[in-house]
Amino acid sequence: MSIPHDRMYLKFRLYGFLKNLRFFDPFIILFFRDAGLSFLSIGLLYSVREIFVNVFELPTGFLADSFGRRKSMLLSFSSYLVSFSIFYLLPGFWFYALAMVFFASGEAFRSGTHKAMILDYLKINGMEEMKVEYYGHTRSASQFGSAISALIAVVLVFHYGNYRIVFLASIVPYILELFLMASYPAYLDGDIARGRKREKGGLGRSFSETWGSFTGIFRNRNAVRGILNSSMFGGIFKASKEYLQPILKAQAVTLPVLLYLADQQRVAIIVGVTYFFLYLLTSFASRSAGRFARKVADISTGINLTYIIGACLLIISGLSAYVGWYPVSVAAFIGLYIMQNLRRPLNVGYISDTIESRVMASGLSVESQLITIITAVFAPIIGLLADVYGVGVALAVVGVVFIAVLPMVRVRRV
Repeated sequence: MSIPHDRMYLKFRLYGFLKNLRFFDPFIILFFRDAGLSFLSIGLLYSVREIFVNVFELPTGFLADSFGRRKSMLLSFSSYLVSFSIFYLLPGFWFYALAMVFFASGEAFRSGTHKAMILDYLKINGMEEMKVEYYGHTRSASQFGSAISALIAVVLVFHYGNYRIVFLASIVPYILELFLMASYPAYLDGDIARGRKREKGGLGRSFSETWGSFTGIFRNRNAVRGILNSSMFGGIFKASKEYLQPILKAQAVTLPVLLYLADQQRVAIIVGVTYFFLYLLTSFASRSAGRFARKVADISTGINLTYIIGACLLIISGLSAYVGWYPVSVAAFIGLYIMQNLRRPLNVGYISDTIESRVMASGLSVESQLITIITAVFAPIIGLLADVYGVGVALAVVGVVFIAVLPMVRVRRV
């Protein structure tokens, strides 16, 4: 059975494409370093972001299930717009910390909510068995957006000669996202929101029913392991993924090419082009998740296998950077990105098999909340290790931790 390319399929893919037009992504650490921040300060900023995501996460997921997912998404992109404006207009650590708080609000209102809308749409239309492949297609559009974003970011940084401009440019696609979210049909607000419109006095009952279903998640061992597995990989990946940028910068400095350009322009071209091809590969990986899931014995096997490979790649990347084998380090890091995007649809499919659809946004928000906790813990640790021992050692140490916790997060067949 092939995926129907109807209007909502196109809207879901357009959402992912626009969402990933974050022109600052390939240069965020270089932006902070250019502003004079240490790796530890950068790690602390990431912790601020993740701590506030953690504060906002569960209530926003719960409110999305109770009051409407479209409203949640509109609030999300409004918060992002405030964050980008602060990054562009107000330099300095504390202003960046404030921008991170607004960014965290956007993440909290968005994370889990849109995936829940997709899964709800598939359930309503009798296409639940296609969830891994369907979500893989939408995530593929997101990664393609990141690829295009990297090329546009190169042009912006090259032309304007600074990294700050990328935040101003990121405002445009996020304004378009507001209009796209407003065009989503009302029935994707969720079962509870639709029920409340039909029943008078159902508000208290909605909260009670949602809370009961939500607490049931933690009594399901498979659901807990699925959430922990996804959260551990996602959190460590999120805390470490931007360190590809200083590795690429070190590689750019050693390459005997484009010597007639200023250093920042050379770095911009090499970093941006690398990210372009990286995101093309991750786009293909996401789109291939359905085929990958069919080739392995079951989803749980694919999740565990990609976890182990991803951890090993992080260790290889760190050790290679430490000894100066930058091409090997970059290649291993790209492999880590591919593993994350290959396994992400598998994680969503596994989690959706183990929790009730009525609390899907809340359940996926629990997963996102754990990701933020893990990221908040590891981001300053990686930053401190990078300041003291170098980026390579920091990544290798985290990769070892990655492997060590596998017995506690290995998922089982459902």
